[in-house]
Amino acid sequence: MKIRKSAEDYLETILILQDRLGNVHAIDIANELNFSKPSVSIAMKNLKENGYITIDGFNHIHLTDKGHKVADAVYERHTTLTNFFVHLGVNSKQAEDDACIVEHDISEETFQAIKNFLKKDA
Repeated sequence: MKIRKSAEDYLETILILQDRLGNVHAIDIANELNFSKPSVSIAMKNLKENGYITIDGFNHIHLTDKGHKVADAVYERHTTLTNFFVHLGVNSKQAEDDACIVEHDISEETFQAIKNFLKKDA
């Protein structure tokens, strides 16, 4: 099943916030992405219904194995692409912004080629 770009962004953000904060609440996601709390609440409901997250009794949001798999893949694409663009001479802010766009649409073949290129050049 192909997951939407917005869902990938939410899952990646949850992963990043878990690393940074430990426990993640919807308000943390809203603040990080500069989205409204109601928009995040709707997204969390959809992610929960589709098995990507769980929400415990303290309203902590946790990635399921399925959600973690997606979040890890998106985060790897994001960091690899950011590093690649910086390697090409793009300033870090622009590289980060461009990686956010490209990470959702890049083919697996092209992504693997970039990873291999970066490994050879390291």
